[in-house]
Amino acid sequence: MTYETISIATDARGVATLTLNRPDKHNSLSARMIDELTHAAAELGSDPAVRVVVLTGAGASFCAGGDLGWMREQFDADRQTRMVEAQKLAHMLRDLNELPKPLIGRVQGQAFGGGIGMMSVCDTVIAVETAKFGLTETRLGLIPATISPYVLARMGEGKARRVFMSARLFGAEEARDLDLVARVVSEADLDAAVEAEVKPYLSAAPAAVAASKALARSLGPAISVDVIEDTIRRLADTWETPEAQEGIQAFFEKRKPSWA
Repeated sequence: MTYETISIATDARGVATLTLNRPDKHNSLSARMIDELTHAAAELGSDPAVRVVVLTGAGASFCAGGDLGWMREQFDADRQTRMVEAQKLAHMLRDLNELPKPLIGRVQGQAFGGGIGMMSVCDTVIAVETAKFGLTETRLGLIPATISPYVLARMGEGKARRVFMSARLFGAEEARDLDLVARVVSEADLDAAVEAEVKPYLSAAPAAVAASKALARSLGPAISVDVIEDTIRRLADTWETPEAQEGIQAFFEKRKPSWA
């Protein structure tokens, strides 16, 4: 498949770098990017030459959440169309979460909304000290539904509730405290820190690594088809509320919503 919104580069060791490549849009998640990430997960997962995958972003941001154009389409769509689009995002996250290779997040900039979901499906995340984060959906009258199984699995309910509903922004040190990030480093040290995470896997048996990851996932919080479908229904319900209509309209009109 020819990719337009992402890139994949694999070195001689079998370390694949999967880059979100829409820097002019802060790597926001469009329908095209979601589709390409789904294909990339299948491609990388089935390639025996790939030992480790590093997920990163081009430019100043890691991933700023949903693409503005994609959100406009959802605003004008009917319930069934919104659910279908949410399913595509949910399945992409599931496929990355279940990737049978180590997935290391290299977070070089800000991550909001769906960007937090992308971080949460990684096995470990290294972030620069200047990065900002936020689950900003409630500012729009929406809920962080589709990403929620992965965010809760990563943070745990208690820690997630500190940032899950308030839409406030937080820094890299708090992200580490929330277990969203494993290490916080300077921009100059980012690549070395990622390499330190990559290197041990190159001495481990690939099939054993994949089986160990599947074991860990099976013993963690259940992210079943029923759980995923429930989050999609909850999101569809929220889209239809007066708050969501007001919040999203206010966002498009670049004004404060009625409750702010």
